[in-house]
Amino acid sequence: MNKYLVPFSLFSVLVFSQQHATGTVFEDLNKNGIIDRNEKGIANVSVSNGADVVLTDKNGRYTLPIQSDNIIFVIKPANYGTAIDENQLPKFYYNYKPAGSPANFKYKGVAPTGDLPKEINFPLYAKKEDPNFQILVFGDPQSYTKKEIDYFRRGIINEVKNNKKQAVFGISLGDLVGDDLNLHPDYIASVKQLGLPWYNVIGNHDMNYDAKEDSQSDETFESHFGPANYAFNYAHVHFIVLDDILYPDPRDGKGYWGGFRKEQLDFVENDLKNIDKNKLVVLAFHIQLTPENPEDDHFRMEDRQRLFDILQPYPNVLMMSAHTHKQTQLFYGKKEGWDGIKKLHEYNAGTTSGDWYSGRADAIGVPLSTMRDGTFRGYSFIDFKDNQYNIKYKVAGQPEDFQINIHIPKVLPYPVDTTAEIFANFFIGEKNSMVEYRIDDGNWKNMKYTETFDPAYTASVLEWDFTDKLFQGNRPSNPEVSKHIWSARFSKKLEKGQHTVEVRATDQFGNKHAAKRTFSVEDVKIIP
Repeated sequence: MNKYLVPFSLFSVLVFSQQHATGTVFEDLNKNGIIDRNEKGIANVSVSNGADVVLTDKNGRYTLPIQSDNIIFVIKPANYGTAIDENQLPKFYYNYKPAGSPANFKYKGVAPTGDLPKEINFPLYAKKEDPNFQILVFGDPQSYTKKEIDYFRRGIINEVKNNKKQAVFGISLGDLVGDDLNLHPDYIASVKQLGLPWYNVIGNHDMNYDAKEDSQSDETFESHFGPANYAFNYAHVHFIVLDDILYPDPRDGKGYWGGFRKEQLDFVENDLKNIDKNKLVVLAFHIQLTPENPEDDHFRMEDRQRLFDILQPYPNVLMMSAHTHKQTQLFYGKKEGWDGIKKLHEYNAGTTSGDWYSGRADAIGVPLSTMRDGTFRGYSFIDFKDNQYNIKYKVAGQPEDFQINIHIPKVLPYPVDTTAEIFANFFIGEKNSMVEYRIDDGNWKNMKYTETFDPAYTASVLEWDFTDKLFQGNRPSNPEVSKHIWSARFSKKLEKGQHTVEVRATDQFGNKHAAKRTFSVEDVKIIP
């Protein structure tokens, strides 16, 4: 039998057939990427062409229909691993593009692969997966230049190398770079330093803008990362990664629109047919499913509705997105077309690039990049316990307990009679979070949830307008309404001297957070 390996030594590939892909999913005991005589196939493993999903038979065999261009991939079962290349990228796919990507694209795609091999075999490696595990999540690294790649390395990667806790893998939620797809290798080299298997979502700034149809907008992404739509299991959690960007916009051929092609949703539906309904299903995509403004027609709603209908039988679902460069907890119920037994949660994650690397420099020379809703630049840890999850946000460059930013005046007049208020930005919070405050060890009182600009962020932006001499860096974006601000009024009974405001909050997962800040009360200075 004539055996040879495709790139990355992943698959045993044998010579030629057409119209259908076939092969074996097997346990690769010696990890050489080749199915040897003593290595057996694995039954009931899902394999997909990006639309259809089939299960391997008792001998680990599968057969799938193939179009002219396809990526064939195995859906990693729990308690197995796939090969990881030298860049920490999982290799679970075979990229079949006989003629390669379009040659006239500005950024290179996949080189011609030639005829369909007779067999495409997928090696898996048995390993025990603890149902209590943790992952890392990055929103929008989005570097436009090599200088911004350096900000990403120094501001995020160097910190995470020493603070990756017990994470077993990571995922980036799109916009890995900012339009210059030649920076993909720099992004890959940066994340490789974490030493964790890393999964990637495509963003609107990772696309080929030369594409005339949406199915070709992922060509360069596919050359670096493989399929833009795929799935895998880890312990009791099933992960689905999707490209939710339609480019060019099918309405007018200009720009992009949030949504899915039919075959993508067919893939989700076919994939979930093989998933136990007791599992937690986690979906990762780039563009959030809810518009930032009610009048914003940013997503094709019939696609969202079909996705909701497919997910409806699954009681435990988490969706993750990024894109907005803000942080918001989104919930869907009957009003939004979700008919599950409990509200559907989408975590629209804060970003590692923050407000696009804007603002003044921090202590290590990286732009502060606070986001327009007052969320500080950072990344997330998600802890899974069986089929439940717990999200924790980590602000880059700050202690782990920095979860609430309090804004108060430094000094108040005596007697206290002021329009100034206490504001608390609870980064991971949502409108039902419990947020309380007290002054000087007094009684705890509820704060009022309010959707408004973060005053601390607003002040940091206005510094750029009042300075006589330009600061280094770029002026931050104008503030936008934040969905995690709470406020309270000052007591008029405060005495002169130093005082302390404390704020405590409990998030939707039961995690408790606290912060404090001091201020003084002084005699009013009368204008003579």
